[in-house]
Amino acid sequence: MVLADTTVWIDYFGGLRNAQTDWLDQSAGHVEIGLADLSLCELLQGVRSDAQFIWLRDEMRRFDVLNTGGEALAIASAENYRLLRTKGYTVRKAIDCLIATYCLVEGHELLHRDRNFDPFEAHLGLQVVHP
Repeated sequence: MVLADTTVWIDYFGGLRNAQTDWLDQSAGHVEIGLADLSLCELLQGVRSDAQFIWLRDEMRRFDVLNTGGEALAIASAENYRLLRTKGYTVRKAIDCLIATYCLVEGHELLHRDRNFDPFEAHLGLQVVHP
C-alpha cells in the first residue's frame, strides 16, 4: 500500500500539478492508496466552509483511512526522532514522525512532497514513491 501524505493531497485538491499529484491521479484504481488518519485531520482542518468540509470528508473516505495512533507507535516515533537528532536531523513536525514511523512499521510506501521525510528514507529505510 502507498500512503499519500497531506502535502500531496493539498496539491491534488488545490489543482496543482507536479510529479506526485500526477502519480496519484494515474495510480488511483491501480494501486492501493491509503490515507493516515492524521493526514485526514490535517486536510479537514484547512477547510473553510461547511460544504467543503463535508465534500472533502466524503471524498477522502473513498480511500483506506488507517489508524496510526497508539502507545507503541508513539514510542517508536519518539525513538526515531531521537535517533535522527543524533545524526543531525530535526524533524519539524510530530505528525511527520508518526506517519513515517507508521509506514516503517507496517511496510507501506510513502508518497510525499515534504523534506521532513528525507532523513527517514536515508537513515531508517522508509520506502518512498519517487514518480
